[in-house]
Amino acid sequence: MNDVPTIDVVAAVVTDGDEILVCRRGAHIGQAGRWEFPGDKVEPGEDPIDALVREVQEELGVGIRVTGHLSTDDTHVGDRIIRLACYRAELEGERPTQSTDHDELRWVGAGELDGFWWAEPDLPAVRILTAG
Repeated sequence: MNDVPTIDVVAAVVTDGDEILVCRRGAHIGQAGRWEFPGDKVEPGEDPIDALVREVQEELGVGIRVTGHLSTDDTHVGDRIIRLACYRAELEGERPTQSTDHDELRWVGAGELDGFWWAEPDLPAVRILTAG
């Protein structure tokens, strides 16, 4: 039996042209200083894509259009499992300039993704994106 709690989380691989948005976790949240794709927990009964659109709007103040599923992976973090579903998305409007959860936002090419200190749950998606 698996007694480890699983938390469902969604993240957006937001692209604008050939660049991908990456976000550094702020000092006020766990795994501070690590990089991730924007997103957060799915509320009970909430559709994952609806949760992702809501979370990006709350964190970054911008709208996105989800264009497809990239990956779903389970990662043990502490005493729980993070089930992270990553979706490809495009901006609706201007690029975000600030975040409620992150202290830095960067737009980078896929070839630059390996140069960041990633939160562990995001690593499987990073591997897919850097593989081309």
